[in-house]
Amino acid sequence: MEEAGKGTFPVEVVKNIFSNISSIHTFHSQFLLPDLEKRMSQWNTTPRIGDILQKLTPFLKMYAEYVKNFDKAMELLKLWTEKSPQFKAIIQDIQSQEVCGCLTLQHHMLEPVQRVPRYEMLLKDYLKKLPQDASDRSDAEKSLEIIATAATHSNTAIRKSENLKKLLEIYVMLGEEEDIVNASNEFIKEGHILKLAARNTSAMDRYLFLFNNMLLYCVPKFSLMGQRFTVRTRIGIDGMKVLETSNEDYPHTFQVSGKERTLELQASSEQDKEDWLKAFRETIEIFHQKNETFKLASKEVEAVSVSKAELGKRAPRWIRDNEVTMCMKCKEMFNALTRRRHHCRACGFVVCWKCSDYKAPLEYDSNKMNKVCKDCYSTLSGAQDSEDRAKKKGILEIEAAQFSGNSIICGFLQYSEKGKPWQKMWCVIPQTEALVLYLYGAPQVSTYLFMGWTTVLLSCGSGVRVPLGVPCDGLASRPGCVPSPSGLMPCVTGLALVPRDPVWDKRF
Repeated sequence: MEEAGKGTFPVEVVKNIFSNISSIHTFHSQFLLPDLEKRMSQWNTTPRIGDILQKLTPFLKMYAEYVKNFDKAMELLKLWTEKSPQFKAIIQDIQSQEVCGCLTLQHHMLEPVQRVPRYEMLLKDYLKKLPQDASDRSDAEKSLEIIATAATHSNTAIRKSENLKKLLEIYVMLGEEEDIVNASNEFIKEGHILKLAARNTSAMDRYLFLFNNMLLYCVPKFSLMGQRFTVRTRIGIDGMKVLETSNEDYPHTFQVSGKERTLELQASSEQDKEDWLKAFRETIEIFHQKNETFKLASKEVEAVSVSKAELGKRAPRWIRDNEVTMCMKCKEMFNALTRRRHHCRACGFVVCWKCSDYKAPLEYDSNKMNKVCKDCYSTLSGAQDSEDRAKKKGILEIEAAQFSGNSIICGFLQYSEKGKPWQKMWCVIPQTEALVLYLYGAPQVSTYLFMGWTTVLLSCGSGVRVPLGVPCDGLASRPGCVPSPSGLMPCVTGLALVPRDPVWDKRF
Protein backbone atom coordinates (compact mmCIF):
# COMPACT_ATOMS: atom_id res chain seq x y z
CA MET A 1 0.00 0.00 0.00
CA GLU A 2 2.94 2.33 0.68
CA GLU A 3 4.27 1.89 -2.85
CA ALA A 4 0.78 2.31 -4.30
CA GLY A 5 0.45 5.57 -2.35
CA LYS A 6 3.59 6.84 -4.09
CA GLY A 7 1.85 6.51 -7.45
CA THR A 8 3.83 3.48 -8.63
CA PHE A 9 0.53 1.71 -9.34
CA PRO A 10 -3.13 2.38 -8.38
CA VAL A 11 -4.18 1.75 -4.78
CA GLU A 12 -7.31 0.05 -6.12
CA VAL A 13 -5.12 -2.69 -7.63
CA VAL A 14 -3.90 -3.73 -4.16
CA LYS A 15 -7.42 -3.58 -2.72
CA ASN A 16 -8.86 -5.69 -5.54
CA ILE A 17 -6.09 -8.28 -5.25
CA PHE A 18 -6.37 -8.83 -1.48
CA SER A 19 -10.12 -8.15 -1.14
CA ASN A 20 -11.23 -8.32 2.54
CA ILE A 21 -8.15 -10.19 3.81
CA SER A 22 -7.49 -7.48 6.44
CA SER A 23 -10.94 -8.11 7.98
CA ILE A 24 -10.31 -11.85 8.02
CA HIS A 25 -6.94 -11.29 9.71
CA THR A 26 -8.50 -8.99 12.32
CA PHE A 27 -11.18 -11.59 13.12
CA HIS A 28 -8.62 -14.33 13.68
CA SER A 29 -5.99 -12.31 15.52
CA GLN A 30 -8.32 -10.39 17.85
CA PHE A 31 -11.22 -12.77 18.40
CA LEU A 32 -10.99 -16.44 17.40
CA LEU A 33 -7.34 -17.12 18.24
CA PRO A 34 -7.30 -15.32 21.65
CA ASP A 35 -10.51 -17.08 22.76
CA LEU A 36 -9.19 -20.50 21.75
CA GLU A 37 -5.82 -19.91 23.41
CA LYS A 38 -7.54 -18.81 26.60
CA ARG A 39 -9.76 -21.92 26.58
CA MET A 40 -6.74 -24.19 26.03
CA SER A 41 -5.14 -22.71 29.14
CA GLN A 42 -8.35 -23.54 31.07
CA TRP A 43 -8.91 -26.99 29.53
CA ASN A 44 -8.57 -28.88 32.81
CA THR A 45 -11.54 -27.03 34.29
CA THR A 46 -13.49 -26.22 31.08
CA PRO A 47 -12.86 -28.95 28.47
CA ARG A 48 -14.99 -27.55 25.62
CA ILE A 49 -14.68 -25.40 22.50
CA GLY A 50 -18.17 -25.77 20.99
CA ASP A 51 -19.50 -22.67 22.77
CA ILE A 52 -16.69 -20.50 21.35
CA LEU A 53 -17.12 -21.85 17.85
CA GLN A 54 -20.90 -21.48 17.94
CA LYS A 55 -20.47 -17.84 18.90
CA LEU A 56 -17.79 -17.00 16.32
CA THR A 57 -18.27 -19.34 13.34
CA PRO A 58 -21.03 -17.17 11.75
CA PHE A 59 -18.24 -14.68 11.01
CA LEU A 60 -16.53 -17.29 8.83
CA LYS A 61 -18.99 -16.36 6.12
CA MET A 62 -16.76 -13.37 5.41
CA TYR A 63 -14.51 -15.86 3.60
CA ALA A 64 -17.16 -16.06 0.88
CA GLU A 65 -16.23 -12.59 -0.35
CA TYR A 66 -12.54 -13.48 -0.51
CA VAL A 67 -13.26 -16.77 -2.30
CA LYS A 68 -15.58 -15.10 -4.80
CA ASN A 69 -12.87 -12.55 -5.65
CA PHE A 70 -10.07 -15.13 -5.87
CA ASP A 71 -10.09 -15.71 -9.66
CA LYS A 72 -10.17 -11.98 -10.34
CA ALA A 73 -7.31 -11.46 -7.87
CA MET A 74 -5.14 -14.04 -9.66
CA GLU A 75 -5.77 -12.45 -13.06
CA LEU A 76 -5.08 -8.97 -11.69
CA LEU A 77 -1.85 -10.11 -10.03
CA LYS A 78 -0.64 -11.67 -13.27
CA LEU A 79 -1.62 -8.62 -15.32
CA TRP A 80 0.23 -6.11 -13.17
CA THR A 81 3.28 -8.36 -12.77
CA GLU A 82 3.62 -8.30 -16.57
CA LYS A 83 2.57 -4.67 -16.96
CA SER A 84 4.58 -2.90 -14.24
CA PRO A 85 8.30 -3.59 -13.59
CA GLN A 86 7.99 -1.76 -10.22
CA PHE A 87 5.07 -3.96 -9.18
CA LYS A 88 6.96 -7.09 -10.24
CA ALA A 89 10.05 -6.00 -8.28
CA ILE A 90 7.98 -5.49 -5.12
CA ILE A 91 6.38 -8.93 -5.44
CA GLN A 92 9.77 -10.60 -5.99
CA ASP A 93 11.22 -8.77 -2.98
CA ILE A 94 8.37 -10.00 -0.77
CA GLN A 95 8.70 -13.57 -2.04
CA SER A 96 12.46 -13.59 -1.36
CA GLN A 97 11.94 -12.94 2.37
CA GLU A 98 12.59 -15.84 4.73
CA VAL A 99 9.12 -15.59 6.27
CA CYS A 100 7.61 -16.49 2.88
CA GLY A 101 9.36 -19.87 2.86
CA CYS A 102 10.45 -19.54 -0.79
CA LEU A 103 6.80 -19.72 -1.90
CA THR A 104 5.09 -17.41 -4.38
CA LEU A 105 2.47 -14.86 -3.39
CA GLN A 106 -0.12 -16.96 -5.21
CA HIS A 107 0.66 -19.92 -2.92
CA HIS A 108 0.07 -17.80 0.18
CA MET A 109 -3.13 -16.36 -1.25
CA LEU A 110 -4.49 -19.91 -1.55
CA GLU A 111 -4.38 -20.42 2.23
CA PRO A 112 -7.53 -18.41 3.13
CA VAL A 113 -9.49 -20.29 0.46
CA GLN A 114 -8.57 -23.61 2.09
CA ARG A 115 -9.03 -22.42 5.71
CA VAL A 116 -12.79 -22.99 6.23
CA PRO A 117 -12.83 -26.58 4.83
CA ARG A 118 -9.90 -27.35 7.14
CA TYR A 119 -11.95 -26.11 10.12
CA GLU A 120 -14.78 -28.38 8.99
CA MET A 121 -12.51 -31.45 8.85
CA LEU A 122 -10.93 -30.69 12.23
CA LEU A 123 -14.33 -30.25 13.88
CA LYS A 124 -15.59 -33.51 12.37
CA ASP A 125 -12.52 -35.28 13.76
CA TYR A 126 -13.16 -33.64 17.15
CA LEU A 127 -16.77 -34.90 17.20
CA LYS A 128 -15.68 -38.45 16.30
CA LYS A 129 -13.48 -38.57 19.39
CA LEU A 130 -15.98 -36.77 21.64
CA PRO A 131 -18.11 -39.05 23.87
CA GLN A 132 -21.82 -39.11 23.04
CA ASP A 133 -22.78 -37.79 26.46
CA ALA A 134 -20.21 -34.99 26.47
CA SER A 135 -21.55 -31.56 27.41
CA ASP A 136 -19.75 -30.00 24.46
CA ARG A 137 -21.39 -32.21 21.80
CA SER A 138 -24.50 -30.12 21.24
CA ASP A 139 -22.60 -26.84 20.73
CA ALA A 140 -19.97 -28.56 18.58
CA GLU A 141 -22.61 -30.10 16.30
CA LYS A 142 -24.35 -26.75 15.84
CA SER A 143 -20.98 -25.15 15.05
CA LEU A 144 -20.29 -27.85 12.46
CA GLU A 145 -23.56 -27.04 10.66
CA ILE A 146 -22.58 -23.38 10.43
CA ILE A 147 -19.05 -24.16 9.25
CA ALA A 148 -20.37 -26.65 6.66
CA THR A 149 -22.57 -23.89 5.22
CA ALA A 150 -19.60 -21.54 5.01
CA ALA A 151 -17.45 -24.29 3.48
CA THR A 152 -19.98 -24.79 0.69
CA HIS A 153 -19.03 -21.38 -0.68
CA SER A 154 -15.38 -22.49 -0.82
CA ASN A 155 -15.68 -25.92 -2.44
CA THR A 156 -15.69 -24.74 -6.05
CA ALA A 157 -12.96 -22.21 -5.38
CA ILE A 158 -10.86 -24.89 -3.67
CA ARG A 159 -10.98 -27.10 -6.76
CA LYS A 160 -9.94 -24.11 -8.86
CA SER A 161 -7.24 -23.15 -6.37
CA GLU A 162 -5.80 -26.67 -6.26
CA ASN A 163 -5.65 -26.67 -10.05
CA LEU A 164 -4.06 -23.20 -10.00
CA LYS A 165 -1.54 -24.35 -7.41
CA LYS A 166 -0.57 -27.24 -9.68
CA LEU A 167 -0.29 -24.89 -12.67
CA LEU A 168 2.04 -22.66 -10.65
CA GLU A 169 4.21 -25.66 -9.75
CA ILE A 170 4.44 -26.69 -13.41
CA TYR A 171 5.14 -23.08 -14.38
CA VAL A 172 8.21 -23.15 -12.10
CA MET A 173 9.26 -26.58 -13.39
CA LEU A 174 9.22 -25.18 -16.94
CA GLY A 175 11.55 -22.34 -16.00
CA GLU A 176 8.78 -19.75 -15.76
CA GLU A 177 8.84 -19.44 -19.54
CA GLU A 178 5.58 -21.11 -20.60
CA ASP A 179 2.37 -19.10 -20.18
CA ILE A 180 0.19 -21.87 -18.69
CA VAL A 181 -1.16 -20.19 -15.53
CA ASN A 182 -4.63 -19.54 -16.88
CA ALA A 183 -8.05 -20.29 -15.42
CA SER A 184 -9.03 -22.05 -18.66
CA ASN A 185 -6.16 -24.57 -18.33
CA GLU A 186 -6.99 -27.67 -16.30
CA PHE A 187 -4.22 -30.09 -15.32
CA ILE A 188 -4.98 -33.77 -16.12
CA LYS A 189 -1.85 -35.94 -15.88
CA GLU A 190 1.95 -35.88 -15.91
CA GLY A 191 4.76 -38.39 -15.98
CA HIS A 192 7.94 -39.76 -17.51
CA ILE A 193 7.70 -41.47 -20.89
CA LEU A 194 10.11 -42.80 -23.50
CA LYS A 195 10.13 -41.35 -27.01
CA LEU A 196 11.04 -43.80 -29.78
CA ALA A 197 13.40 -42.27 -32.33
CA ALA A 198 12.33 -42.49 -35.97
CA ARG A 199 15.84 -42.84 -37.43
CA ASN A 200 17.29 -45.44 -35.10
CA THR A 201 16.30 -47.88 -32.36
CA SER A 202 17.02 -45.62 -29.40
CA ALA A 203 14.46 -44.55 -26.79
CA MET A 204 14.85 -41.11 -25.23
CA ASP A 205 13.65 -40.01 -21.79
CA ARG A 206 10.88 -37.43 -22.04
CA TYR A 207 8.19 -35.93 -19.79
CA LEU A 208 4.54 -35.20 -20.57
CA PHE A 209 2.14 -32.66 -19.08
CA LEU A 210 -1.44 -33.27 -20.20
CA PHE A 211 -4.03 -30.49 -19.85
CA ASN A 212 -7.65 -30.22 -20.92
CA ASN A 213 -6.66 -28.32 -24.07
CA MET A 214 -3.04 -29.24 -24.84
CA LEU A 215 -0.13 -31.63 -24.32
CA LEU A 216 3.33 -30.34 -23.39
CA TYR A 217 6.07 -32.66 -24.66
CA CYS A 218 9.17 -31.87 -22.59
CA VAL A 219 12.82 -32.77 -22.22
CA PRO A 220 14.26 -33.15 -18.68
CA LYS A 221 17.18 -30.87 -17.91
CA PHE A 222 19.72 -30.89 -15.10
CA SER A 223 18.93 -28.65 -12.14
CA LEU A 224 19.91 -28.41 -8.48
CA MET A 225 16.54 -26.84 -7.70
CA GLY A 226 14.36 -29.90 -8.26
CA GLN A 227 12.71 -31.16 -11.44
CA ARG A 228 13.09 -28.84 -14.41
CA PHE A 229 12.02 -29.32 -18.03
CA THR A 230 12.24 -27.63 -21.42
CA VAL A 231 9.14 -27.68 -23.61
CA ARG A 232 9.97 -29.25 -26.95
CA THR A 233 6.48 -29.22 -28.48
CA ARG A 234 3.02 -27.96 -27.54
CA ILE A 235 0.32 -30.14 -29.14
CA GLY A 236 -3.32 -29.01 -29.10
CA ILE A 237 -6.09 -31.42 -28.10
CA ASP A 238 -8.15 -30.18 -31.05
CA GLY A 239 -7.59 -32.73 -33.83
CA MET A 240 -5.51 -35.06 -31.62
CA LYS A 241 -5.70 -38.85 -32.13
CA VAL A 242 -4.29 -41.61 -29.91
CA LEU A 243 -3.58 -45.11 -31.21
CA GLU A 244 -2.16 -48.29 -29.71
CA THR A 245 0.89 -49.55 -31.61
CA SER A 246 2.85 -52.81 -31.63
CA ASN A 247 6.62 -52.97 -31.63
CA GLU A 248 8.53 -56.21 -31.23
CA ASP A 249 11.57 -54.51 -29.73
CA TYR A 250 9.67 -52.06 -27.51
CA PRO A 251 6.55 -53.14 -25.59
CA HIS A 252 3.81 -50.88 -24.18
CA THR A 253 3.93 -48.38 -27.07
CA PHE A 254 1.29 -45.99 -28.36
CA GLN A 255 1.09 -43.07 -30.77
CA VAL A 256 -0.08 -39.52 -30.15
CA SER A 257 -0.85 -37.66 -33.36
CA GLY A 258 -1.69 -33.95 -33.38
CA LYS A 259 -1.74 -31.12 -35.88
CA GLU A 260 1.66 -29.94 -34.65
CA ARG A 261 3.49 -33.26 -34.32
CA THR A 262 3.16 -37.07 -34.14
CA LEU A 263 4.93 -38.94 -31.33
CA GLU A 264 5.53 -42.66 -30.82
CA LEU A 265 5.85 -43.24 -27.08
CA GLN A 266 6.70 -46.14 -24.78
CA ALA A 267 5.20 -46.46 -21.30
CA SER A 268 7.00 -48.09 -18.38
CA SER A 269 4.41 -50.90 -18.09
CA GLU A 270 1.17 -52.11 -19.58
CA GLN A 271 -0.77 -50.49 -16.73
CA ASP A 272 1.04 -47.18 -17.29
CA LYS A 273 0.17 -47.40 -20.98
CA GLU A 274 -3.51 -48.02 -20.20
CA ASP A 275 -3.55 -45.09 -17.78
CA TRP A 276 -2.13 -42.74 -20.43
CA LEU A 277 -4.52 -44.00 -23.13
CA LYS A 278 -7.49 -43.56 -20.79
CA ALA A 279 -6.40 -40.03 -19.83
CA PHE A 280 -5.88 -39.02 -23.46
CA ARG A 281 -9.17 -40.49 -24.68
CA GLU A 282 -11.23 -38.97 -21.88
CA THR A 283 -9.60 -35.58 -22.39
CA ILE A 284 -10.21 -35.66 -26.15
CA GLU A 285 -13.83 -36.77 -25.65
CA ILE A 286 -14.58 -34.01 -23.11
CA PHE A 287 -12.90 -31.43 -25.36
CA HIS A 288 -15.09 -32.44 -28.32
CA GLN A 289 -18.21 -32.54 -26.15
CA LYS A 290 -17.61 -28.95 -25.07
CA ASN A 291 -17.01 -27.90 -28.65
CA GLU A 292 -20.21 -29.63 -29.79
CA THR A 293 -22.12 -27.95 -26.97
CA PHE A 294 -20.78 -24.59 -28.09
CA LYS A 295 -21.71 -25.31 -31.71
CA LEU A 296 -25.20 -26.42 -30.66
CA ALA A 297 -25.63 -23.26 -28.61
CA SER A 298 -24.51 -21.22 -31.60
CA LYS A 299 -27.11 -22.94 -33.80
CA GLU A 300 -29.81 -22.24 -31.22
CA VAL A 301 -28.70 -18.62 -31.16
CA GLU A 302 -28.91 -18.46 -34.93
CA ALA A 303 -32.49 -19.75 -34.75
CA VAL A 304 -33.57 -16.75 -32.66
CA SER A 305 -31.15 -14.20 -34.11
CA VAL A 306 -32.10 -11.31 -36.32
CA SER A 307 -32.06 -12.05 -40.06
CA LYS A 308 -29.84 -10.04 -42.39
CA ALA A 309 -32.91 -8.33 -43.83
CA GLU A 310 -33.93 -7.16 -40.34
CA LEU A 311 -30.43 -6.37 -39.12
CA GLY A 312 -30.42 -2.94 -37.52
CA LYS A 313 -34.18 -2.52 -38.09
CA ARG A 314 -35.31 -4.42 -34.99
CA ALA A 315 -33.74 -4.87 -31.56
CA PRO A 316 -32.06 -8.28 -31.19
CA ARG A 317 -32.32 -10.71 -28.31
CA TRP A 318 -29.11 -10.32 -26.28
CA ILE A 319 -27.31 -13.58 -25.53
CA ARG A 320 -26.78 -13.85 -21.77
CA ASP A 321 -23.20 -13.54 -20.53
CA ASN A 322 -23.38 -16.85 -18.66
CA GLU A 323 -24.45 -18.72 -21.82
CA VAL A 324 -21.05 -18.36 -23.48
CA THR A 325 -17.46 -18.78 -22.33
CA MET A 326 -15.71 -17.57 -25.47
CA CYS A 327 -16.12 -14.85 -28.09
CA MET A 328 -18.82 -15.90 -30.57
CA LYS A 329 -16.74 -14.51 -33.44
CA CYS A 330 -13.05 -15.26 -32.86
CA LYS A 331 -13.63 -18.09 -30.29
CA GLU A 332 -11.08 -16.63 -27.83
CA MET A 333 -11.80 -17.41 -24.16
CA PHE A 334 -13.22 -14.59 -22.03
CA ASN A 335 -11.61 -13.47 -18.78
CA ALA A 336 -12.33 -10.75 -16.24
CA LEU A 337 -9.66 -8.29 -17.36
CA THR A 338 -8.01 -8.59 -20.75
CA ARG A 339 -10.87 -10.12 -22.74
CA ARG A 340 -14.21 -9.04 -21.33
CA ARG A 341 -17.69 -9.63 -22.73
CA HIS A 342 -19.39 -7.08 -25.01
CA HIS A 343 -22.74 -7.24 -26.80
CA CYS A 344 -23.27 -6.42 -30.45
CA ARG A 345 -26.26 -4.05 -30.58
CA ALA A 346 -27.24 -5.36 -34.00
CA CYS A 347 -27.27 -9.17 -33.61
CA GLY A 348 -27.05 -9.55 -29.80
CA PHE A 349 -24.00 -11.84 -29.89
CA VAL A 350 -21.46 -11.80 -27.03
CA VAL A 351 -18.05 -10.85 -28.42
CA CYS A 352 -14.68 -9.62 -27.20
CA TRP A 353 -13.46 -6.02 -27.48
CA LYS A 354 -11.43 -6.72 -30.61
CA CYS A 355 -14.47 -8.10 -32.44
CA SER A 356 -16.72 -5.27 -31.23
CA ASP A 357 -14.47 -2.35 -32.13
CA TYR A 358 -16.93 -1.09 -34.74
CA LYS A 359 -19.85 1.36 -34.80
CA ALA A 360 -22.81 1.68 -37.15
CA PRO A 361 -26.15 3.53 -37.17
CA LEU A 362 -29.10 1.30 -36.18
CA GLU A 363 -32.56 2.10 -37.53
CA TYR A 364 -34.40 0.71 -34.50
CA ASP A 365 -32.46 3.17 -32.29
CA SER A 366 -33.27 6.27 -34.38
CA ASN A 367 -30.11 5.74 -36.47
CA LYS A 368 -27.84 6.45 -33.52
CA MET A 369 -24.29 5.07 -33.69
CA ASN A 370 -24.04 1.80 -31.74
CA LYS A 371 -21.31 -0.70 -31.01
CA VAL A 372 -21.55 -3.66 -33.41
CA CYS A 373 -19.46 -6.73 -34.27
CA LYS A 374 -17.30 -6.87 -37.38
CA ASP A 375 -19.76 -9.05 -39.36
CA CYS A 376 -22.70 -6.75 -38.65
CA TYR A 377 -20.53 -3.74 -39.50
CA SER A 378 -19.76 -5.21 -42.94
CA THR A 379 -23.43 -5.99 -43.56
CA LEU A 380 -24.75 -2.63 -42.36
CA SER A 381 -22.03 -0.46 -43.88
CA GLY A 382 -21.77 -2.23 -47.22
CA ALA A 383 -18.77 -3.51 -49.16
CA GLN A 384 -17.56 -0.02 -50.10
CA ASP A 385 -17.31 1.08 -46.45
CA SER A 386 -15.49 -2.13 -45.54
CA GLU A 387 -12.97 -1.55 -48.32
CA ASP A 388 -12.42 2.04 -47.21
CA ARG A 389 -11.82 0.87 -43.63
CA ALA A 390 -9.32 -1.69 -44.87
CA LYS A 391 -7.49 0.88 -46.99
CA LYS A 392 -6.86 3.06 -43.94
CA LYS A 393 -4.61 0.30 -42.57
CA GLY A 394 -2.20 0.62 -45.49
CA ILE A 395 -2.36 0.38 -49.25
CA LEU A 396 -0.02 -2.62 -49.30
CA GLU A 397 -2.04 -4.71 -46.84
CA ILE A 398 -3.50 -7.78 -48.50
CA GLU A 399 -5.34 -10.58 -46.72
CA ALA A 400 -3.17 -13.69 -46.28
CA ALA A 401 -6.06 -15.94 -47.30
CA GLN A 402 -6.31 -14.10 -50.63
CA PHE A 403 -2.83 -15.26 -51.67
CA SER A 404 -2.42 -18.53 -49.73
CA GLY A 405 -4.80 -20.43 -51.99
CA ASN A 406 -3.15 -19.12 -55.16
CA SER A 407 0.56 -19.11 -54.40
CA ILE A 408 3.80 -20.66 -55.58
CA ILE A 409 4.48 -21.65 -51.98
CA CYS A 410 3.17 -20.70 -48.55
CA GLY A 411 3.77 -21.90 -45.01
CA PHE A 412 5.17 -21.04 -41.60
CA LEU A 413 8.79 -19.85 -41.17
CA GLN A 414 10.72 -18.65 -38.14
CA TYR A 415 11.50 -14.94 -38.57
CA SER A 416 13.99 -12.78 -36.67
CA GLU A 417 15.59 -9.38 -36.92
CA LYS A 418 19.09 -8.83 -35.60
CA GLY A 419 19.14 -8.89 -31.82
CA LYS A 420 15.46 -9.77 -31.55
CA PRO A 421 13.84 -13.13 -30.60
CA TRP A 422 12.53 -15.55 -33.24
CA GLN A 423 8.82 -15.49 -34.04
CA LYS A 424 6.58 -17.66 -36.16
CA MET A 425 5.37 -15.98 -39.40
CA TRP A 426 3.11 -17.07 -42.25
CA CYS A 427 5.01 -16.50 -45.52
CA VAL A 428 3.49 -16.39 -49.00
CA ILE A 429 4.94 -16.01 -52.50
CA PRO A 430 1.87 -15.43 -54.75
CA GLN A 431 1.74 -16.69 -58.31
CA THR A 432 0.67 -13.29 -59.59
CA GLU A 433 3.65 -11.58 -57.95
CA ALA A 434 6.45 -14.12 -58.00
CA LEU A 435 9.03 -11.53 -56.92
CA VAL A 436 7.17 -10.53 -53.75
CA LEU A 437 7.40 -12.28 -50.36
CA TYR A 438 4.59 -11.44 -47.96
CA LEU A 439 4.99 -12.06 -44.22
CA TYR A 440 1.92 -12.38 -41.99
CA GLY A 441 1.28 -13.10 -38.31
CA ALA A 442 -1.11 -15.94 -39.26
CA PRO A 443 -2.84 -17.37 -42.36
CA GLN A 444 -6.00 -15.36 -41.56
CA VAL A 445 -4.57 -11.88 -40.97
CA SER A 446 -3.52 -9.02 -43.21
CA THR A 447 -0.21 -7.56 -42.03
CA TYR A 448 2.74 -7.38 -44.40
CA LEU A 449 6.20 -6.83 -42.93
CA PHE A 450 8.91 -6.46 -45.55
CA MET A 451 9.27 -5.95 -49.28
CA GLY A 452 12.72 -5.68 -50.79
CA TRP A 453 15.91 -7.72 -50.89
CA THR A 454 16.34 -9.73 -47.72
CA THR A 455 18.67 -12.37 -46.34
CA VAL A 456 17.15 -15.83 -45.85
CA LEU A 457 18.90 -18.37 -43.61
CA LEU A 458 18.09 -21.87 -44.83
CA SER A 459 17.97 -24.91 -42.56
CA CYS A 460 21.33 -26.08 -43.88
CA GLY A 461 22.86 -22.88 -42.52
CA SER A 462 23.64 -21.17 -45.83
CA GLY A 463 22.33 -17.69 -46.67
CA VAL A 464 20.73 -16.71 -49.95
CA ARG A 465 19.16 -13.49 -51.21
CA VAL A 466 15.52 -13.64 -52.23
CA PRO A 467 14.35 -11.01 -54.77
CA LEU A 468 11.26 -9.08 -53.62
CA GLY A 469 9.01 -6.45 -55.14
CA VAL A 470 10.57 -3.13 -54.10
CA PRO A 471 13.11 -1.68 -56.62
CA CYS A 472 16.58 -2.27 -55.30
CA ASP A 473 17.83 1.23 -56.05
CA GLY A 474 15.15 2.57 -53.73
CA LEU A 475 16.63 0.69 -50.79
CA ALA A 476 20.22 1.81 -51.08
CA SER A 477 19.75 4.94 -48.98
CA ARG A 478 17.49 3.38 -46.34
CA PRO A 479 18.72 2.53 -42.81
CA GLY A 480 19.90 -1.06 -42.47
CA CYS A 481 20.78 -1.43 -46.15
CA VAL A 482 24.31 -2.13 -47.33
CA PRO A 483 25.76 -3.08 -50.75
CA SER A 484 25.59 -6.78 -51.48
CA PRO A 485 28.84 -8.76 -52.00
CA SER A 486 28.51 -8.24 -55.74
CA GLY A 487 28.30 -4.50 -55.23
CA LEU A 488 25.38 -4.34 -57.65
CA MET A 489 22.34 -4.65 -55.43
CA PRO A 490 21.57 -3.70 -51.82
CA CYS A 491 20.24 -6.09 -49.20
CA VAL A 492 18.51 -5.61 -45.86
CA THR A 493 20.80 -6.88 -43.09
CA GLY A 494 19.95 -8.46 -39.78
CA LEU A 495 16.93 -10.42 -41.08
CA ALA A 496 16.73 -14.19 -41.14
CA LEU A 497 14.11 -16.80 -41.98
CA VAL A 498 14.40 -20.45 -40.96
CA PRO A 499 12.26 -22.88 -43.01
CA ARG A 500 10.13 -25.34 -40.98
CA ASP A 501 9.39 -27.35 -44.13
CA PRO A 502 12.01 -28.83 -46.52
CA VAL A 503 9.78 -27.72 -49.40
CA TRP A 504 10.98 -24.15 -48.82
CA ASP A 505 14.58 -25.33 -49.18
CA LYS A 506 13.83 -26.86 -52.55
CA ARG A 507 11.98 -23.80 -53.87
CA PHE A 508 14.72 -21.42 -52.72
